[in-house]
Amino acid sequence: MASAEYLQASSDGFKDAKAYDTHRPSYPSEAVQSLLTHLGLAGKSKARIIDLAAGTGKSTELLSARPEEYEILAVEPTASMRETLAEKKLRGVEVKEGTAEKMDVEDGWADGIVVAQAFHWFANEVALAEIHRVLKPGGSLGLIWNIEDYNKPRSWPAGSKWEDALNARIFTLPDFGPPRFRNNEWPQVFDRQAKFAKPLFSTPIGEEKLPWTVWLEKSAVWNRVNTLSHVFTLEGEDKAAFKAAFDEELNESDVEINEKGEVAVHGRTLVAWSKKL
Repeated sequence: MASAEYLQASSDGFKDAKAYDTHRPSYPSEAVQSLLTHLGLAGKSKARIIDLAAGTGKSTELLSARPEEYEILAVEPTASMRETLAEKKLRGVEVKEGTAEKMDVEDGWADGIVVAQAFHWFANEVALAEIHRVLKPGGSLGLIWNIEDYNKPRSWPAGSKWEDALNARIFTLPDFGPPRFRNNEWPQVFDRQAKFAKPLFSTPIGEEKLPWTVWLEKSAVWNRVNTLSHVFTLEGEDKAAFKAAFDEELNESDVEINEKGEVAVHGRTLVAWSKKL
């Protein structure tokens, strides 16, 4: 079952929840505002939102700080991440155990559901049906990802040679668990359900991409790369070889470095949305 596969991959790949929380980036305010606007939740006081697969709360923090004072249910299956999120004691947030396929939430509870950096893990019909069940009539599903160019789908252009090279090497790593975002398979579930006798969600789904560049010390770039589950789970000689290649790539003459010695890391934030039918 997909949920079991997700749980195992998440447990193996994100054991160090504290490191994930420290080194993974938050989401640009303009991207969050755009997503909430498309969901009809921007400016909607006390709206009920489920932050599904909330992780350590990167998106939950932003939702909790909003002036609308949302009522937020943060659903997360991985214990280490759930504990890290709960320790933050965010305003208006209840943290609970659950999966995309079984949230244990009453029918029609949510005005909207937000999935940050995770929908690709459970882009299947069972999860989509559960999301549909807990949304109110006319409620919407919103998806958001920060995608660095070194972890992008193959078809997306990269902002530099080293990011393109790292991206290619990540694709060669041993595969495990459900598809990652870079596999670019997650939209297919919306196409499949659109052919149901009674489709669950509107299509085509809305999409918007917002490009960005951040400047990081070389050690910070590695710390971020190492939060990727495929990299984090490497061991021994395999991990050492991957790190050595990474170090070599970041010392190439064409790497963009500022006066502080920081490296330019390119990427984009993708937001997507669809309404419950």
